[in-house]
Amino acid sequence: MPTNIAEIRNAYNLLVGGIDEKAQTEDEEGNRAYGGAVRAAKGMLVESIAKNLVEIAWRELGADPKRLNFRHESIRIPLKTEYIKRVRPQEVAEYIKAHIEQYFYGYTADVHVNIDGQFVMGIECKAYTENAMFKRILVDFTLVKQILPKLKCVLIQLESQLTGDYSQPLKPVIFGSPPTHTLLSYFEVDLNIITLLEGERKVDQPIHKQKFFKEMTEAALQKAVNTLKGLLNEFVEQK
Repeated sequence: MPTNIAEIRNAYNLLVGGIDEKAQTEDEEGNRAYGGAVRAAKGMLVESIAKNLVEIAWRELGADPKRLNFRHESIRIPLKTEYIKRVRPQEVAEYIKAHIEQYFYGYTADVHVNIDGQFVMGIECKAYTENAMFKRILVDFTLVKQILPKLKCVLIQLESQLTGDYSQPLKPVIFGSPPTHTLLSYFEVDLNIITLLEGERKVDQPIHKQKFFKEMTEAALQKAVNTLKGLLNEFVEQK
């Protein structure tokens, strides 16, 4: 497992460079469709990078690594009881009321950051994000914040398809895009968007193809670490 920024960068270069060949081999063997293999490989890669970045950020803050873990536990978001008043016919409302303990939505983020056993940061990990996917992320975070209002919310993506300058991660100030900010304006979620690769995602130029490969820079990774340090800093002194 990578333990520093240079190792994350090297692992990305090695893994993404080999995804296409591995996926085609699996498809030829009939084990998995090509597209599914690519998506699975990229998804696992971003989750791994996210965990590595959190570990590095926590270490750079001088915090005890034993206090940090990524254990997944589904968060139960209960049905709002006032909803029952709107349910028709009445028999359905009565049935729900009688079985209310069964009515909940189970939420899990791609990465759960736990400090001292408390879930403090949820990270959604994407190979890329466009605004339709962004809406789903905002809805999920809005739901879980009904239970955990102080939860830190993060999106880590390899590439951006949100338009605007989200695809320019090294800019000192990222102004975002009109549609993304418009969506954010309807949700009470402070979502921290971290992009790792330069350049807007293009559907016909997948980065696992050698001629479209994008280099991951240590500068972009360090900026991601600095963002995470800012979010985790308040937990360093808590015991």
